[in-house]
Amino acid sequence: MAKEDLLTLEGQIDEILPDGRFGVMLENDHRIIAYTAGKMRKYRIRSVVGDRVRVEMTPYDLEKGRIVFRDKGPGGTSGPGPQRKRR
Repeated sequence: MAKEDLLTLEGQIDEILPDGRFGVMLENDHRIIAYTAGKMRKYRIRSVVGDRVRVEMTPYDLEKGRIVFRDKGPGGTSGPGPQRKRR
């Protein structure tokens, strides 16, 4: 399957499941199970309930997907506060 055969949809995380999986409610009111992509896992990008995400799905299985981009939810911060240098 070629990479251009993937469907890219947007949704919102509504549940955190075991093993790095998430319940995602898509904009078209379908609920799927999604896991984080390798780069997000590598750089430890955390996702929480309420985050807007972009999900890639194959047309062969419309119940599962891969989270490829995370946009912070309302009131989210860009990360932990400024860190102090320790001596």
